[in-house]
Amino acid sequence: MHRGEEAAGTAVRLMRSRFSAFAVEDEAYLLATWHPATRPERIGFGDGTRWTRLEIVRTEGGGPDDDRGLVEFRAHYLTGTEPGEMHEVSRFVRHDGAWVYVRGKVS
Repeated sequence: MHRGEEAAGTAVRLMRSRFSAFAVEDEAYLLATWHPATRPERIGFGDGTRWTRLEIVRTEGGGPDDDRGLVEFRAHYLTGTEPGEMHEVSRFVRHDGAWVYVRGKVS
């Protein structure tokens, strides 16, 4: 998916691919899979965060026949030697036929 050879068929598949893109700091892919109405100009990397594991907590909608979806997840990371966890509920929609990230609420 990162090379543009395949599109994510579900919201959770897009979420997994975006996590991988964050892990390798693939800004182009992240921006391309972000809804134009909420997409930032740039993504800030370089704070030393190393993303280590994605845990999907739950999903709502987001299937092959849906137009909207929600993915709740925990993303585990290391900053230096300190472990951390980010908990987010992300919203996805189909835009021009492809799943895109709209926004997330971090708690």
